[in-house]
Amino acid sequence: NLVTSEELRKNKIPFYKRLLAAGTAGGISIAIMNPTEVLKTQMQTSTTTSKTMYQVYSTIMKNQGILGFWAGVGPNVLRTFLVQAAEIGVYDQSKHSLIPYVGDTFWAHLGASGIAGLASALTSTPADVIKTRFMNSAGKKGEYNSIIHAGQSIIKEEGISGLYKGFVPILVRKLVWVSSFFVCYEQIRPLLQNLDR
Repeated sequence: NLVTSEELRKNKIPFYKRLLAAGTAGGISIAIMNPTEVLKTQMQTSTTTSKTMYQVYSTIMKNQGILGFWAGVGPNVLRTFLVQAAEIGVYDQSKHSLIPYVGDTFWAHLGASGIAGLASALTSTPADVIKTRFMNSAGKKGEYNSIIHAGQSIIKEEGISGLYKGFVPILVRKLVWVSSFFVCYEQIRPLLQNLDR
């Protein structure tokens, strides 16, 4: 077991275990759903004409077969692992660090959400950029051999800032999403626990 019953009972789960648990759950789920990400990415980034899902599907199957739908699965799993670890793991750790100062209140939940949103944007944006480049090249001759090769190519051609393209909108989205989600979750959780009794 990743988390022992003693750690759960005392609510003293080490930070690295919070990160691993959240990241692993996210990574497994996105690995299964990668084909939908490939289809969505190619449909959204088509610059010539609007492509239907069937057109994208046919092109990928013709050029790469079924494995083409797992193009970019490595960076996608990495990105989702980082996002979930940052959003859930950092939120949980931050909340427990803030509670002694402000109590288990709205302010602890909001503060922890802000920290988690920033951590998520900082860690996930480079993986998001690499994932999008990989998925965009599915069904074509691959530009990149690996995650490392893609990262090195982006840095070489665009500098380190190339890995942080779109950071500000991502940060704003993360702050709004994470704050809304966790603040609502903290309000609803006690109600659901009462229903369970």
